[in-house]
Amino acid sequence: MPNLSLYAVEALLILDGEGKRIYAKYYNGPHDEEQASQQGKSSSKEQMDFESRLFKKTHKQNADILLFEDSLVLYKEYVDVSLYLVGSAEENELVLQQALAAVRDSLELVLATGIDKKNILEHYDMAALVIDETIDDGIILETDPATIASRVTKPPSKDVPINIELSEKGLLSAWGFAKSKLAERLQQGL
Repeated sequence: MPNLSLYAVEALLILDGEGKRIYAKYYNGPHDEEQASQQGKSSSKEQMDFESRLFKKTHKQNADILLFEDSLVLYKEYVDVSLYLVGSAEENELVLQQALAAVRDSLELVLATGIDKKNILEHYDMAALVIDETIDDGIILETDPATIASRVTKPPSKDVPINIELSEKGLLSAWGFAKSKLAERLQQGL
């Protein structure tokens, strides 16, 4: 029986054309910590080794999904970068494909000139926000690229100053207003 869990994603990687890390985020669900150490993705060195082996396996291939070291890997290659989404081998491929498509399409919306190494490095904060808005702790939160892009590119709202006058004059005017309204109500009732 497949493992029914919200924790669908094990890692999201962006590697350059030589297999070097541009962005890497590994996720461990609360019940997967011993499994991660068994798969060899718990330390930074093990993660880098995994990434180099993965790049060697997928570089210049005409596929978009493969089983690699007991993980399901979906990837998309561009001119000088590759996006990788790593999930459990038992995970639903369509769910992972939808998550990778959401990240890819959101990056294309946010990075107006396209997905390439230079553009990702120049707008690294936006790329990281896109990934964080899509996947959090291995849970796929959102798959609509327009929604993700709008959350990432929304300018910070300026704090609208609230003009509450708490001076003596303001309190007296509020008291006078309340007093006049009460007097009107009493007169209407009589």
